[in-house]
Amino acid sequence: MITYDFTGRHAVVTGAGGGMGEAIASKLLAAGATVTALDIKPMPETLSAAGDRLDYYQGDLADAAFIASAIEAAGAKRGSIDYLVNVAGVLWFGRDKSVLEMDMDVWDQVFDINLKAMALTARSAVPFMRKTERGGAMVHFSTIQWYRGDPKPQDAYQASKAGVCALSKSLAMQLAAEGIRSNAICPGMAHTPLQARWDADTLKAIANYAPLGRVGTADDMANAALFLLSDASSYITGVELAVDGGLLMRM
Repeated sequence: MITYDFTGRHAVVTGAGGGMGEAIASKLLAAGATVTALDIKPMPETLSAAGDRLDYYQGDLADAAFIASAIEAAGAKRGSIDYLVNVAGVLWFGRDKSVLEMDMDVWDQVFDINLKAMALTARSAVPFMRKTERGGAMVHFSTIQWYRGDPKPQDAYQASKAGVCALSKSLAMQLAAEGIRSNAICPGMAHTPLQARWDADTLKAIANYAPLGRVGTADDMANAALFLLSDASSYITGVELAVDGGLLMRM
């Protein structure tokens, strides 16, 4: 089993109230990090045993003032920020559809949560990364969906997640000389609360379609995120890592 040691390091994780974000926060804590978690949902029970190594801020990630105040408070309390993980996102079935017909207020709301929040967290966290003079690392969650069209479109989700990859790459170039890395993860079909609609037949069909023969999990995504945060990936920046069981080979 691969293990990491993040002792003495501080990570900010958005979307830690469930699914992939919760798994990432849990694994970082288990590896010795202190974690500041942000989500609109309440703190999950799995994180309650972390004690004073966890600060949990419950609020709206579309609210710029909430993000700024939470990260400023976290950076001041811990003295630094070493890692930023942007996991929070929404996939609004029924409301998010073709741009030719959807309510553009929904478009704006999806972009605020999926992309603007990433911009705001980076603006707040990078100054603390710079203060450490030892660099830092960011991981931002996109999706393999942005690589292709869809006969059942969710255009705001897909376009905002494409923006996540573009912004991640731009941040990587801007900050490389300071030793601050930025990478994106593009999950494939992963069984998380975001996909709670999948029944047993759907899960079986997805597993059969994936070249690796199974559905992805939150732990799969968390393992990839920890690698990209760790010193094991110190020469990797500006990439999009597909964690998809090989699905892109079928696209």
